[in-house]
Amino acid sequence: MEKKTVRDIDVKGKKVLVRCDFNVPLKDGKVADDTRIEAALPTIKYLLERGAKVVLCSHLGRPKGEVNEKYSLNPVAESLSEKLGTNVKLAQDVTGNSAKEMAESLNDGEAGLLENVRFDPREEQNDDSLALEFSELIGNDGIYVNDAFGTAHRAHSSTEGVAHHVNQAVAGFLMEKEISELGAVLESPEKPFVAILGGAKVSDKIGVIENLLEKVERIEIGGAMANTFLKAKGYDIGSSKYEADKIEVAKNLMRQANEKGVEIILPVDARIAKISSEEELTTDNIENAENKKVKLHTEQEVQEGKAESLEGWQILDVGDYTLDYYANGLEGAKTIVWNGPLGYTEVPTFAHGTESIARFIAGSEAKCVIGGGDSVAAIKKVKKVAKENGENPKQFDNIYLSTGGGASLEFLEGKKLPGIEALNNAEKVRNQVDTQGAKNMQHEIS
Repeated sequence: MEKKTVRDIDVKGKKVLVRCDFNVPLKDGKVADDTRIEAALPTIKYLLERGAKVVLCSHLGRPKGEVNEKYSLNPVAESLSEKLGTNVKLAQDVTGNSAKEMAESLNDGEAGLLENVRFDPREEQNDDSLALEFSELIGNDGIYVNDAFGTAHRAHSSTEGVAHHVNQAVAGFLMEKEISELGAVLESPEKPFVAILGGAKVSDKIGVIENLLEKVERIEIGGAMANTFLKAKGYDIGSSKYEADKIEVAKNLMRQANEKGVEIILPVDARIAKISSEEELTTDNIENAENKKVKLHTEQEVQEGKAESLEGWQILDVGDYTLDYYANGLEGAKTIVWNGPLGYTEVPTFAHGTESIARFIAGSEAKCVIGGGDSVAAIKKVKKVAKENGENPKQFDNIYLSTGGGASLEFLEGKKLPGIEALNNAEKVRNQVDTQGAKNMQHEIS
């Protein structure tokens, strides 16, 4: 169902509560990575330029329902003030006296920021009393805008509850873009359609795989989750991490794929590190461990003496033959979805597979939707190098980087996200409020 957006409403002179995702990394009291702040700017600027009184809110970190200066949004307010060229007032609480005074003092075209919503224990409980207090900050004719796709899978007071206390609850430009890009992949992907799935656990991706089996021709699996599939096929994975309780699940998924004519591609070789199963996987342990490249063999081949056991070694990245196999499978693809790293990317030696796939995708003409922190970071790294080398920036026009980790996964599973479901559905004939202005703002986040 298509949702109403900020372009469908008149905001002049009205108070607008905007739920953003300002969960940014901090260093020495400053914002260390402003990607999420930049992503929110088109919606914020659009509202300010049309005379709205904008009350921004977000969470940051996990303060566990308590006020903790470490997680204050003060650095975010400073960054926003600099980027918007105007003072963004920061309330000293979430919905208390300071928040009320801040919201009341706003003039048309001004913005203020509430303190970290997770300082209030009611936020993550989706307590209706807090949701009501959020709505009271903007008054009876106030408008709620959700532009935090990254938290859309959470039913919290500021992401879902408040929408039930206002007459108009709409999507911001970032939320709209996420729904559009991810929705297109699920509803009308151009074929051939290939998915690349990595990360640590099969359990995180079961629903995604099941849903994609109805849509893709091929699924390429890497990361630690591939170990569970390899184990399920009888391969020797040595001391590598895997989910023993998901072996039958992996077998069942491969059986379903075979019935539907979908290829599931697993690693045929790997880069491994000499680390026992009892040792904790840490950056220091991995950097100091012996490593090498090996071909993968079945447990039967090991038992028959045809191959050396990997006992005492852990698989931490895909190998070169595997990457060639993956690349061949992506050749000619029209749609690609990638979520999750193919190796232990915190250590450069084992980031090769992830970065290689990122470079291949960057050179592809397929429509690519990428989610997950490590996958997105790999593409950004390739893009940065390309820019430094003076390469054509349009090379990356085919790639959409999703801002949602868990949210994008649940969307790809086909689940209904509470933060989206709570928004007003769009009318058949949209009220085009300054359409060209909206398009200009939309261009900033494309």
